[in-house]
Amino acid sequence: MQTWKLLGACALAAVLAPAQAAGYPERPVRLVIPFPPGAAADNALRVVTQKMSESLGQPVIIENKPGIPGVQAAAMAAPDGYTFLLGAGSNMVTGPLLNTHLAYNPARDFTPVGRVLFNVPVLTAHPSLGVKTVPELVALARRQPGRLNFSSSGTGSPNHLSMEMFELLTKTEMVHVPYKGAAPSVNELLAGVVQLGINAVPSVAQHIQAGKLVPLAVASAKRSPLLPNVPTFAEAGLPEFTYDIWYAVFAPARTPADAVNKVSAALQGALNDPAVAGKLRAQGAEPAPSTPQELGAYVKEDTARWARVIKERNLKLE
Repeated sequence: MQTWKLLGACALAAVLAPAQAAGYPERPVRLVIPFPPGAAADNALRVVTQKMSESLGQPVIIENKPGIPGVQAAAMAAPDGYTFLLGAGSNMVTGPLLNTHLAYNPARDFTPVGRVLFNVPVLTAHPSLGVKTVPELVALARRQPGRLNFSSSGTGSPNHLSMEMFELLTKTEMVHVPYKGAAPSVNELLAGVVQLGINAVPSVAQHIQAGKLVPLAVASAKRSPLLPNVPTFAEAGLPEFTYDIWYAVFAPARTPADAVNKVSAALQGALNDPAVAGKLRAQGAEPAPSTPQELGAYVKEDTARWARVIKERNLKLE
């Protein structure tokens, strides 16, 4: 009798599962963004989620929860398909590599959903430095080891690690000056307190156009539409230097596959929409849709690359 009851329960579950999958989502979906309102990632995702909401038939509600607390909140959320996270290289790759004591582990606590976009990074110098090209910068840095400095949004941040990679590839030594956030990092560069910095194009494009910063190269495969006259690092003679500022959507581990796949399809559909893609490019971002599997492989590759830089440069959190 007990066996028949068990078989009956299993059969009932099998019948209900497709119905549950077909009805998903039945209420609004929450997307946790670990960045403040008005940040480049926040602005971009508001364009994307509006289109996703149309596809899913339910609102995709953005919840800004800056910093590590936001990532932890998403990691601890119920894996029911109604909470997702906007992850980035800083909180899904480099941060955990540098700090093994974080309360979350990306590989253990999250499952990939899909990549969203890339922001093009550009290396800029303060005009007082007197350099206009990457070869000029490398020559000056080699003549004056330990004399040049660069700003970042904090120790272990992507713009910090990218400059460590630059030093590794060019055999130069410069001084890292960390700040608490991107805004003060750029402001101090504009004031000439520091001489160099690598930042997303949207953060510095207006300052470049105003002549307040000198662009040396962009770290993307092709030139930025916002800075068409600025060469890539490959064109500037350093093809090995690549640095991606990326954002992607993740779900708490053990989120049902049907929910992951449905949200991923809505995300890819939004990014492939010409109107959405046009708005993102106007912000200086490049749509980069992917499947969950492609995102998983990409994160593994990115983790291996930055693990090498961190090891060779002997980097640790201060």
